[in-house]
Amino acid sequence: MRRPRALLLTGLPERALARLREVADVAEVAEKPRLGFSDEQLADLVIETGAGVLIVDHDEVRRCVLDLPLDIVACMGALTTIDLALAAERGVTVLHDTDQDADAVAELTLALLFAVSRNIVTADREVRRGTAGRKRVPAAERYRGSRLSGRTFGVVGLGRVGRAVQWRAQGLGMRVIACDPHVPEATHTLPQLLSEADVVSLHVPVTVETRGFIGDTELASMRPGAIYLNTSRGALHDMSALVDALRWGHLGGAGLDHFEGEWLDPAHPLARLPNVVLTPHLGQATGETAEDRAESIVEDIARLLRGEAPRHACTPVGARVTA
Repeated sequence: MRRPRALLLTGLPERALARLREVADVAEVAEKPRLGFSDEQLADLVIETGAGVLIVDHDEVRRCVLDLPLDIVACMGALTTIDLALAAERGVTVLHDTDQDADAVAELTLALLFAVSRNIVTADREVRRGTAGRKRVPAAERYRGSRLSGRTFGVVGLGRVGRAVQWRAQGLGMRVIACDPHVPEATHTLPQLLSEADVVSLHVPVTVETRGFIGDTELASMRPGAIYLNTSRGALHDMSALVDALRWGHLGGAGLDHFEGEWLDPAHPLARLPNVVLTPHLGQATGETAEDRAESIVEDIARLLRGEAPRHACTPVGARVTA
């Protein structure tokens, strides 16, 4: 029986690659366009290699590719470049691991909290510039931070990430309160949490109800000097209102890991505020997360090739539609 052929268009961790080679002959590309292959370019590669399995990352998988006799498309990046409806129509199973690495996101949340509460980023810059000890006011006074132990940490959204943040904050000696209408143990309403917490951390998805739900009123109701953390999505807050709350000193600082459009203009007022720490969507950017996801997707490929059901299918398995 002829072994399946897989076309690999992205790097895989060693163990995942070894597992893939156990179940399929692997063809790799020597060079890839910075923004990924276009639909037409990828179709040519599929024809050239005879692949029935694709492992893609920001490559276009649309009509040209899906008109070919494919079985599986495994997506390691965003699904936005894949025509899922057409894939389902053609009977091509699309695999994508959407499981969030709650521990990784929770750890970044606390990293941002430490960086903001202890002025780590601005102090680090002074040390690198050689100016830390050359100013009239000593650095220990200029960058005097806040002790977290004994403070109140407010978790908005008590799902997997919220819970991972909850026990970590408790381990720091913080009192943790939570707001989540779907979880009975989250006993605070949003207004109650905002008025009581020294730190407010968002861990909710963007929905019709939550888009922009942190605005002028909500920010104004937070405790003076409170720290605002958002490692979920930038669309959850009103950016202008947040800038005003930080600029005029009502909030003590903010740590943000996401911006709408996945980009923040360097000239944006937020980028000029010293009490804000910004990261470019790094919540799940760990080597362990990448390894776990790659191994999970490759194992799903193996399941499909054995005739078993995968765990991370975005399209119906074997739903080929004939004209």
